[in-house]
Amino acid sequence: MARVLLIVNQFASAVSDARVEAVARELSGAAAVEIRRTSRPGHAKELATEAGTRFDAIVVFSGDGGFNEALNGLAADVPIGFLPGGGTKVLPRALGLSRDPVRAAREVTSALASGHTRRISLGRANGRRFGFAAGVGFDAELVRRVDRLGRADDGRRPHDTAYAIEAAKLIHERRGLEPAIELDGRGRAVAAFVANCDPYTYVGPVALHVAPEARFELGLDVVAPRSLAAGAAARYLTYALMGRGQATARDVVYVHDADRIELRCERPTALQVDGEDLGDVEHTLVEAERNAVSVLVPERPAK
Repeated sequence: MARVLLIVNQFASAVSDARVEAVARELSGAAAVEIRRTSRPGHAKELATEAGTRFDAIVVFSGDGGFNEALNGLAADVPIGFLPGGGTKVLPRALGLSRDPVRAAREVTSALASGHTRRISLGRANGRRFGFAAGVGFDAELVRRVDRLGRADDGRRPHDTAYAIEAAKLIHERRGLEPAIELDGRGRAVAAFVANCDPYTYVGPVALHVAPEARFELGLDVVAPRSLAAGAAARYLTYALMGRGQATARDVVYVHDADRIELRCERPTALQVDGEDLGDVEHTLVEAERNAVSVLVPERPAK
């Protein structure tokens, strides 16, 4: 029987002892399961590195930050699965897994039993891997602001309403800002959204298609608006909701299926990967790592 390491971020908002037991019970239908709980930032990365030579697969029950840590810790080519334990759950949802962790565990178990995996690419921003997205400027600053609001007593991050309020404030503050990010000779922009897949993220049940042509199996897409004026911001939101318009918009720099893009900022600017604040940068090298990892997903992804 295959051996699987289940990495659990017990601080993620949707993780509980009962759910960990239920998830482990599902996985045990196809593998011998060992559970390791994270105890500090970066621990999931360490556990994923150690697991590479001892286990046949890794499954991570966490939020997107824990998934990112595990992807950065993978030192061996072992299949990895993702169970939604956080609030937004972008990576497992984008991969077609259920939003319910126990049902997602059932889907991953099916993949384990059948040996079915999906080979996907990853991105790198200044060497840091990301699974679904990175951003310089607007969305990174938004992540930072919401993080500063803190967490509730149960460990949950602020609700989507808080993101909407902070986004509106940020647009208001930056509406007259001149483009200060240079995209590798392709022009200047006020922000850069780097996508490894579509959707880019979710607001509750609503998918935001910031880069609708992005695919896990391809290189990276970059969408960089040239303005954050109120009218332009409303238009960009419409593009994201409709999933079209970005590629032909005159006030958007759109790059599809890229292997390498350099972003240079006139001043220190916030950088995020998979929703994690990486601090301020003046230069970001974004690279595609094609055909990087095998992901445990059902043969017919859940809708």
